[in-house]
Amino acid sequence: MYLAGEKKKEEEVAAKQGESASTGSSFGSTGSPELELLEAELGQVAPSSGDPFLLYLYGLVLRERRQLESAREALTASVRAYPCNWAAWEALRGCCGGLAAARALPLPAHPCREFWLATLAVDLHEGEEALRALGALAPRFPASDGLVALAAAAHYGLQNFDEAQELYEDLLARNPHRLEGMDLYSNILYVKEQAPALSALAHAAVARDRYRPETCCIVGNYYSLRGQHERAALYFRRALRLSPDWLTAWTLVGHEYVELKNPPAAIEAYRRAVDLNPRDYRAWYGLGQTYELVSMPFHALYYFKRAVQLRPRDARMWNALGLCFQACGEPSTALAVRCHVRALPHDREGVALHELAKLHSRLGQHEEAARYHALVLEKADAEGVAGQDAVEALTYLADWYRDRGDEAAAQTCLSRLQDYGAFSKESARSSLDRMRGGATGTPSRTDSPVMP
Repeated sequence: MYLAGEKKKEEEVAAKQGESASTGSSFGSTGSPELELLEAELGQVAPSSGDPFLLYLYGLVLRERRQLESAREALTASVRAYPCNWAAWEALRGCCGGLAAARALPLPAHPCREFWLATLAVDLHEGEEALRALGALAPRFPASDGLVALAAAAHYGLQNFDEAQELYEDLLARNPHRLEGMDLYSNILYVKEQAPALSALAHAAVARDRYRPETCCIVGNYYSLRGQHERAALYFRRALRLSPDWLTAWTLVGHEYVELKNPPAAIEAYRRAVDLNPRDYRAWYGLGQTYELVSMPFHALYYFKRAVQLRPRDARMWNALGLCFQACGEPSTALAVRCHVRALPHDREGVALHELAKLHSRLGQHEEAARYHALVLEKADAEGVAGQDAVEALTYLADWYRDRGDEAAAQTCLSRLQDYGAFSKESARSSLDRMRGGATGTPSRTDSPVMP
């Protein structure tokens, strides 16, 4: 009865998904009509039976009915009675709100518990904690592909893409026919724009099993990287027909709908991902970005705040929240500054530095603005990158030093500007000529600092 109800539910989801793809209407959500009857019948038998499989089924029903506390009790009793039922551990993972609460559960002292805690840490984006747990397990299971896959997923969550890629390649070297986890590997190749490697992975996955959701996600990423977003969305929807609860596919199809200028469908896809896993920061972040695209910054704020709560050490989340506060108008500028400051310790791309420089200039705090522009320039020099941020920093600092009477430093900045684009080169040369000729009253930008 349970399986029949689940099959009917999946068919209804697939039908609504097909309608949404063409009309942009809501995917919606549906529940198995047999759940209420199953709950009543199992509730009379399972708790007192001690049967681990009845308790497991009862826990599944309670989880579907959103009775998470009761589901947690039933599933905990199931794994205590039979610790080797990994499906029960997987179901229990969806009923736990955090690592501290999970550790407090009366679980059996069994290796499955340690694997489960490491898996839960990856789900909760506690990558460092997951790697510590996996390090403790490694001596006991030195040849475990499962441990390597979990470590790769933990590194992926920490944005250590090189380390994660190395581990996934090690997995493929051990087992060239492996598909489990390769959708995450394809995400890494996508982010690193390694099209040849992604193409090879897609062809190999199709040759192994074209009817696996992992294969569909890999092929979808390949087409997305090539800019063929309609075909990418088609493959992500195919993954969802094969497995309607495939979280990664819901998030990725949301990204493709954004690219296809279909915000309503994108929003519904991200919401479905959030329904499946409220701890998935990517879906909350995607919702925030989509509401920003439709010029609804106050709605976007809510979703970015949820993403920040889940990823407090992710600079992208803080920077997105800061930019959203900027879009909300002048009264929110101070909040935007606070967000970008929170992003600084983890900001690899330097977005926070650039935004803080602009915000302090807008607030009239020119010394702080100059300090952040100098940091932008220092980062660009260290990385050997000559981008627009460096041009803006040099232009601002040239004005700043000149207005402070430091002609030598201003000339240094203007000389460096000549190494950039045509406009910067021409403007810098003109300013240098005026300075060397002793001209006064040089026009400055509207946001240039004013001498006190």
